[in-house]
Amino acid sequence: MMRRAGFLTTLAALGLFASQTAQAAGDAHPIPSQEWSHSGLFGTFDQAQLQRGFTVYQNVCAGCHSLRLVAYRNLAAIGLTEDEIKAVAAEQEVDGEPDEDGEPTTRPAIPADRFVPPFPNEQAARAANGGSMPPDLSLMTKARIGGPDYLYALLVGYQDEAPEGVEMGEGMSYNIYYPGNQIAMAAPLAEGAVDYADGTEASVEQMAKDVTAFLSWAAEPELEDRKRMGVKVLLFLIVLTGLFYAVKKKVWADVH
Repeated sequence: MMRRAGFLTTLAALGLFASQTAQAAGDAHPIPSQEWSHSGLFGTFDQAQLQRGFTVYQNVCAGCHSLRLVAYRNLAAIGLTEDEIKAVAAEQEVDGEPDEDGEPTTRPAIPADRFVPPFPNEQAARAANGGSMPPDLSLMTKARIGGPDYLYALLVGYQDEAPEGVEMGEGMSYNIYYPGNQIAMAAPLAEGAVDYADGTEASVEQMAKDVTAFLSWAAEPELEDRKRMGVKVLLFLIVLTGLFYAVKKKVWADVH
């Protein structure tokens, strides 16, 4: 009886601790579902949207966030020409071969190089961002629960002021969709922050949608190929099942 009472007391204490922790962290709003062109069995990426999303990444996100798993040449898949890719890569420098005296050198990046990170190391990244480490975005839409829906919500979920009674930490911003509601990253998007080549209005919602689609592609550039293969496999299995059924009927018909 004493053991049971002690066990129940422990459970109550743990429950109280969890409740206090949740209250301290704050409650994030439920993530709204969005429609994405690449969702579903037959979904595909919208190249125009991917190019707009790349524009947002280059002009807004790339100053802090790396994209280390993507090579510049991969941008051909979103419709950039070879010359455009070379121009994008050449804006960055990477380590080159040592010179004749063994001194390190640099060279312009080429399409075969992966995206050059904005900081040389983690310490420099933290120093430039108030101690916080900006995460790499290569797999961001796969690394977060809710995927692209979460990322889009995060980008549009900033509020100018926290609700009354909420004490904000130094350098923190209030975001209704971020767990705990306090995020070290200031709102990255502002109306008209970029100029779209196709004339699309650069609203916060539009830019958030476009860059989220681009990062979804970056995380799964093989998505469309995988879906096409899946459809072919399903069709093959349907035909094979039909053949097996026809053979079965024929065999049993001969038996009877």
